Amino acid sequence: MDNLDALRAALHGDVLTPSSPGYDVARRPATARYRDVRPQAVVRCASAQDAARAIVYARDTGTHLVPRGGGHCFAGRSSSDGLVLDLGRLDAITVGADGHARIGAGARLAQVYDALHARGRTIPAGCGPTVGVAGLTLGGGLGWLMSKYGLSADNLEAIELVTASGEVLKVDEASHPDLFWALRGGGGNFGVATSLTYRVHPVGQITGGLIAHPLDAAPDLLRFYRDAAPGLSDDASVFAGLVHAPDGSGAKLAVLAVFHLGDAETAERDLEPFKSWGSPALVEVGPMPYPVMNTILDDGFPEGALNYWLSSFAGNLSDAVIDTAVERYASVPSPMTSILFEHFHGAVTRIGATETAVPHREPGWNLLIPSIWTDPADTGANIAWTRETFAALRPHLATRRWLNYLGDDQADDAIRDAYGPNYERLREVKRQYDPDNVFHLNHNIAP
Repeated sequence: MDNLDALRAALHGDVLTPSSPGYDVARRPATARYRDVRPQAVVRCASAQDAARAIVYARDTGTHLVPRGGGHCFAGRSSSDGLVLDLGRLDAITVGADGHARIGAGARLAQVYDALHARGRTIPAGCGPTVGVAGLTLGGGLGWLMSKYGLSADNLEAIELVTASGEVLKVDEASHPDLFWALRGGGGNFGVATSLTYRVHPVGQITGGLIAHPLDAAPDLLRFYRDAAPGLSDDASVFAGLVHAPDGSGAKLAVLAVFHLGDAETAERDLEPFKSWGSPALVEVGPMPYPVMNTILDDGFPEGALNYWLSSFAGNLSDAVIDTAVERYASVPSPMTSILFEHFHGAVTRIGATETAVPHREPGWNLLIPSIWTDPADTGANIAWTRETFAALRPHLATRRWLNYLGDDQADDAIRDAYGPNYERLREVKRQYDPDNVFHLNHNIAP
């Protein structure tokens, strides 16, 4: 306790312990399955120097340490019974005239999109208003814009990073090329990011929305989608999914989520085949501000719900993948669970597998099973269904895995599949910057 009092006295931010007012709110991550974890302390950092002092404290006392931006890690890696570094106060967003934005590691996507949109700019990133931009980016950062501009990590220019020794570094291609390479997809293995500088892009009004069909149309719809999506231009992205209707009816649907950056006439021409296929029950596609596009799936991912996710890549949506997914979805236990197909094409696939730490550059699909429910009594049934569904699909999928979708029970082989051919180089960088594995409560690369 004396050491913790000394840490508190050295910080500009706060140190909350179990007896502190506000501790119960501060300790809880966004991911509800891990809200029973009670850390020794939550350090609410007011600066990179606060993070540095807390890291040195954790290292010297042997205390487990995790950074937390948005707290959305589905594997619970933003919670610990040791020290939680809450970066939420480091959320400043500065947009320069030089085409760059510096974004604090505590900023969440709604803040980022709104602040940049006011300047007619944005960065490629994901969905979910409270998702933290730092964790999303360090794990890659996929989303609607990846076919045009690549991943979030591909648009990084610099990172302010606090290392295991407590040193605050400005990391970029010129100053620390190996570390900069590793941070673009290597997760939280190498330090705590306190701010990130991105290239920004002129994106304002886009065309997007949802197209829904009854579930019995799913096999044919997904086959059409498989054949049509690879022909899309870089300006367009179309994802597909098996979902439930949001009206509470329990009806199962097959949906296409469509997105286009081009002018209205071009968007209409390119998206028309998806809008007119079959007999859709719903077509809600039209112009909208880019930040709105990133909210259209929010109802499917409610705050406070319980989650268990599994995913893997498919170079092709074979008939076996499609038919197995549809068959398994018939027995899904939760009306909030879905099976999603995220299409990779365009700019994201024109970067070499070893140019950044993100190796997943092949055209194809990431198949994601985000299992979501609300009653803790249903946890066993939902996790079991997700594992059984993934096992049924696994023979038809690639071994590659998306880092930020790994669950809390994913073993070392899944971590290696996420890092792919970059694992050994990442381990060398880990040995240089964190030889004692201070940052180990992540999808860890052991030095």
